[in-house]
Amino acid sequence: MHNLRPMPAAFYQSESDQPHPGRARAIIKAHPEVRQLMVRNPWTALIALSVVVLQTSLAFCFGKLGFGYWWLSLVIAYCVGAFANHANYVIIHDATHNLIFRNKSWNKLVGILADLPNLNPGAMGFRVYHLRHHSHQGDYEHDADLANHWEARLVGNKWYRKAIWLMLFPFFQLTRPPRLKAITMWDRWFFVNFACAVAYDVGVVYFCGWPGFLYLAFSFFFSIGLHPVGARWIQEHYTNDPEQETYSYYGPINRLALNMGYHNEHHDLPSIPWNNLPKLRAMAPEFYNNLKYHSSWSRLLFEFIFDKVQPVFSNRERTKRRNDEAPSSPPMLRPADSGCPERGDIYLLMYDAALRLK
Repeated sequence: MHNLRPMPAAFYQSESDQPHPGRARAIIKAHPEVRQLMVRNPWTALIALSVVVLQTSLAFCFGKLGFGYWWLSLVIAYCVGAFANHANYVIIHDATHNLIFRNKSWNKLVGILADLPNLNPGAMGFRVYHLRHHSHQGDYEHDADLANHWEARLVGNKWYRKAIWLMLFPFFQLTRPPRLKAITMWDRWFFVNFACAVAYDVGVVYFCGWPGFLYLAFSFFFSIGLHPVGARWIQEHYTNDPEQETYSYYGPINRLALNMGYHNEHHDLPSIPWNNLPKLRAMAPEFYNNLKYHSSWSRLLFEFIFDKVQPVFSNRERTKRRNDEAPSSPPMLRPADSGCPERGDIYLLMYDAALRLK
């Protein structure tokens, strides 16, 4: 990033709508052929199973080696496990958007399967608040991607605090859903997720021992924390430019991260699975070539930690409209199973309609 300037000690305030619904309409009008990309990819489930087998096998190996090889467990978790677990995070994400199978229950089951090496039941909770993030991007009361106000003030601009924040990012994420309005986290699918996670954890301890469990714990924290793949949390919506609130990453790690870096593309048309996101950019280059993007997660990680002008407040918060002020775009009907009872934006409506037509 260039031409950095001091950031305020608060989120950027914006009265405008998020950019993705308008760009989605423009893309489909200019390139109706992008509808061909709106398909499901059942092979994604096989990738999820392969990652679970890989991670469980490595945990078994480290269980046999014992605690004396904790240092090797740490190295392998950083070099292999973090990428494996992160790939399954992407699969949980695609399952959330029902992009693997037609049946929503099957998608939920794939999400629960992919969640197993994470050792904690997060897939079904993610399904609820992630869909809310799409429809209410930047709304503090509905978007869990925005840090808590107290959280951002606590971290501030100190490099060591930002490093600790990334290292403990899973714990900070747990503090955000309670502030969200009109969501239901505790349903039968959450308890299925919880039961499967407990059963898997018990199985790992029984068959692999605590050294194997430790390897999976290392992999979990690296996959969403102090690691290049953890920089995607910064890449997606943290900004130095108040005029652009979503960023993509176009770099080599996308091959291991199942194209998770194509974040503008995903927000524009979330009905497109991970394997087709690069094709969307290729089909509609005029909509993406003029946007700022990141080319290195590793560089972004170091920039965020050590640059004093990139606090956790480097995000855009949407200010509430007055009751007598009409939105700039007409309200849309709520997509089915979106978890968003108030409204749904055009791209989520198109997503739901496109999948119903398949």
